[in-house]
Amino acid sequence: MTAIAAFFVLSLLVNVPRDLLYPEYGNVEVWLGLEVTGAAARWTAPIHWAMFAVGAWAFWTCQSWALPATAAYAFYVAFSHIVWSEVSPNGHGWPMGLLQAAAISIPGFALLWLNSRSRRETSPAA
Repeated sequence: MTAIAAFFVLSLLVNVPRDLLYPEYGNVEVWLGLEVTGAAARWTAPIHWAMFAVGAWAFWTCQSWALPATAAYAFYVAFSHIVWSEVSPNGHGWPMGLLQAAAISIPGFALLWLNSRSRRETSPAA
């Protein structure tokens, strides 16, 4: 849990300054695989930051919902890569999107496995 919390903190430490200081990064956000640019990107970037901050807090304080919520987010990102790869001029088509989605889904499945394992360890014995 601590390592995942540290990952979220590191994500904040990289993304917040990058979005604020480098216009080429701060002017693009991706939601559901669709690129949002300009003012819309600058206004929605803090939503990503908030998600990372909540994730860091949730893992640091060992919230029971942190593992399944982060797994769901990993699957959302995987799906977004399929969409982005197909619709973005910067994408490389749906086959590459599927490959990226498969790779991104691995942490999602690992988080679900950790969640089921932690539930078995904390559930009362029959």
